[in-house]
Amino acid sequence: MYKREKSIQIKSSASAFYNNLSTLPITDKNLTYFAVIHGSLVNMVSASTDGLNLSHRQLQSKEGGMVHGTSLIMQASWCVLPSRILLVLASQKGIQMYESDGSIMVYWHALDTPEASTGSSTGSILVFNIPPKGTNITLSEILEQHRDPITDIACDCSEDKECVADLVSADDSGVLCIWKSGDDFKLMYKIAAYGGTCSSVKMWSGIIAAGYGSGQILIYDAAAGTVNVVVNAHARWICTLDVASISGKLLSGGEDSFLRIWRIYRNPETNSIEVEHEHTECVTDVQICGAKFCDPEGTAFAVTGYDLSEIIRYVQV
Repeated sequence: MYKREKSIQIKSSASAFYNNLSTLPITDKNLTYFAVIHGSLVNMVSASTDGLNLSHRQLQSKEGGMVHGTSLIMQASWCVLPSRILLVLASQKGIQMYESDGSIMVYWHALDTPEASTGSSTGSILVFNIPPKGTNITLSEILEQHRDPITDIACDCSEDKECVADLVSADDSGVLCIWKSGDDFKLMYKIAAYGGTCSSVKMWSGIIAAGYGSGQILIYDAAAGTVNVVVNAHARWICTLDVASISGKLLSGGEDSFLRIWRIYRNPETNSIEVEHEHTECVTDVQICGAKFCDPEGTAFAVTGYDLSEIIRYVQV
């Protein structure tokens, strides 16, 4: 069971995007960072575990070094790398990378320029080399398997580093690409569109969970590229998924105003992937935009809603 806790107020409301919430737990400081997009701004909040001590920061979309307020930010997410953590913003004009607390922008990459044919909706995936520190970030590869705008990208967040595939990307038509990362990315499988947009995708321990406009969650075996389970999870469009990296709990949010928590695992006897429903929460009168676990065990989660200037939190009891 989960109970609703005191909400965290933010400076401006959440835009109506898929996956419009990102979290970064800072366990040694008992803090969680939250990021929520509002137009050309990102609302950042660092909050103590009890939600009482808050610190706010707003980041604005920029074109190079100049403020460009009309450039819509479409995604904001923390990328946890082996040697550092970066906050990455993707806008219509380009990609900004910040230190994890949002204090310093360390890199800017322009899109839709005469020198760069990659735009914000072409389906291209840009791969960057990130040094352990500093600003010497370089574009190393462009992956061009998708023909429609990318909706989500996820890496395998489990501790299992021996997985055959460790990255998955989804697009607006519903196509999934499963990759093996490395110095050169290798396409393992390209899965045809299921019949609607894949709005959110997550990967854990060789298992892929993909949420669709149909309200269904499809569970794939990443090593085989095959569907193992189909879950009729929501009555309307799924707008966000998240997975707890330690426990394997899966959080789904839909436009039906429901949040659901599932457990995904492999049956040790058959090695088949199985799914169990664990919890349902109705967020009344809220059009859900984003939902994320606040810790790797999945003992707390947060949710944002369109035109809602707060982050609603739930804690396991």
